Amino acid sequence: MFTGIVAGLGRVRSLEAVGGDRRIVIAAGQLDMAGVHAGDSICVSGVCLTALDPDERGFSADVSNETLSRTTLGQLAAGDAVNLERSLTPATPMGGHFVSGHVDGVGRVVSVEADGRAERWVFEVPEALARYIAPKGSIAIDGVSLTVNEVEGARFGVALIPHTRAVTTFGARRAGDSVNIEVDLIARYVERLLATRG
Repeated sequence: MFTGIVAGLGRVRSLEAVGGDRRIVIAAGQLDMAGVHAGDSICVSGVCLTALDPDERGFSADVSNETLSRTTLGQLAAGDAVNLERSLTPATPMGGHFVSGHVDGVGRVVSVEADGRAERWVFEVPEALARYIAPKGSIAIDGVSLTVNEVEGARFGVALIPHTRAVTTFGARRAGDSVNIEVDLIARYVERLLATRG
């Protein structure tokens, strides 16, 4: 479990085919790796991965074909920046919202417009995810906890302050880019509960 508050930007060192899927090696950048052990979870641009061979410089992770096909991790290349967050502990400040690191689908950046010192970003998601997104609700985009401002069909908008752009991969994102989307956990559970009640 994560909070959606990115702790640091990392970089993809390498990707290699291993046994039919891939192993990714991540340089930790600003992420504090002290106390990270093999088997710990780290959120990589919204995707929960199991850290292998961690040290102060970074870690590697095995990425299944399922994850490669359902997230943007399959599009990564050496040198690409990724958002990183360690899993939460009882002492972690809850600054964002509960993020599982289980990506629901891939969305697309539709537009970016200046709004004072902030920016208004519009995203489009697959139709099947649109029903889970509500104004003033929470959403995780590439692992970043954001508040939804408005929703229209399969499109929704958020506001990004300068700090968020500076410390996440949003600083390099442009219209047309693909992003990992995780809808709010509560919305999924509410739907499931209502469905079981008939």
